[in-house]
Amino acid sequence: MKARTRTLIAAALVLGVAAGPVAAAQAAPAPAPVSAAVPAPVFTTPPNAAALAKAIAGVGAGNKDATAALVRVGGTSGAWRGSAGVADVRSGRAAVEEARFRAGSVTKAFTAAVVLQLAAEGKVDLDRPVQDYLPGLLPGFEPVKVRQLLNYTSGLQSADGPGDTFADEYAHRFDVVDPHALIANAVAKGPEFRPGEKQRYSNIHYTVLGVLIEKVTGTSYEKAVGDRVIRPLGLRHTSFPSRTQNRIPGPYNHGYQAVAGADGSRSLVDVSEWNSSSNWAAGDLMSTTADLERFTVALFSGKVVPRAQLEEMFTVPDVRDAASETGAHAVQTAGLKEFVLPDGTKLYGKTGSRHGYSTVIGGTRDLSRTLVYSVNSTDAKGRDMNPVAYGIIGAAFAK
Repeated sequence: MKARTRTLIAAALVLGVAAGPVAAAQAAPAPAPVSAAVPAPVFTTPPNAAALAKAIAGVGAGNKDATAALVRVGGTSGAWRGSAGVADVRSGRAAVEEARFRAGSVTKAFTAAVVLQLAAEGKVDLDRPVQDYLPGLLPGFEPVKVRQLLNYTSGLQSADGPGDTFADEYAHRFDVVDPHALIANAVAKGPEFRPGEKQRYSNIHYTVLGVLIEKVTGTSYEKAVGDRVIRPLGLRHTSFPSRTQNRIPGPYNHGYQAVAGADGSRSLVDVSEWNSSSNWAAGDLMSTTADLERFTVALFSGKVVPRAQLEEMFTVPDVRDAASETGAHAVQTAGLKEFVLPDGTKLYGKTGSRHGYSTVIGGTRDLSRTLVYSVNSTDAKGRDMNPVAYGIIGAAFAK
């Protein structure tokens, strides 16, 4: 696989650009009715081990983009595992391959899964207004369907944070935030657009869904996800922090944020300890690459969400992306995101970022190729994608 091809693949994944239709596999004519043909797997050759090793080579204390990287590529054609970098820049200890990390917005896939389970059980109607379940929560809003929260088309605006800069956020890193206060802050701004009109990705949709889960299940959000997803799948190293917990439990690789000094110098600030209560049902999860790989395979296989409801996670609403200056089509689904490779191959997955940690889960729907990584990015919240992560994606999905 040429380097240029891997670059094009990574670019398509980052931008979610569709380059053409997926070629449909056709069954040969049969003289009598037969069951539907099983499409050929998208990936039939093993992962490119050399390209993947190259993608994480050089990661470490001296790398300006990432101090550690943990990668798991799987699928029906083979698997590849790799790690690189350091557990912390002070000691230079090798990165812990089974380290726990903050998974950020990958949490949304877990939240969506629980809501869809409740829909399958008849406890939640996706076409029913969330105001019916949570009266008084969205005063002044038109009826917002539960489905519109799942796929970010509710019109809700984002809640305010402590500021727009890393310095602002770092100063408030140990603040404990009430999700109801975040919802009230967002609601006070009024709707950005009418429900179902556009798509705007933001955490607030899943904060409301967290409250919905608590109301319908009669228990805490964390317990509901634990009972319905984490424990049944045996995700022993996946957990949610308590509201006042700032540390990552168990072994972990330190996360850092690169900060520029007034004299042009560059230093790394350790951001491993942080209270993530403001992210809650939208981004509070902590896990490992092994656990997230198991979750991804089980989810895509229909073992977490019944297949009828699972379609929501592979369906992009037919609206425009409100954040796009060019009027691009939406790409977010319920808890996941659709990516299209230059050859038309569709991938589904979820990215997550917390200061010091960038995460991805996903793959082809047929599970012929999956990818999970945790990259200790030195600018995880930056506008541009981390170059190390970019290289991993390109290498993982090269054909």
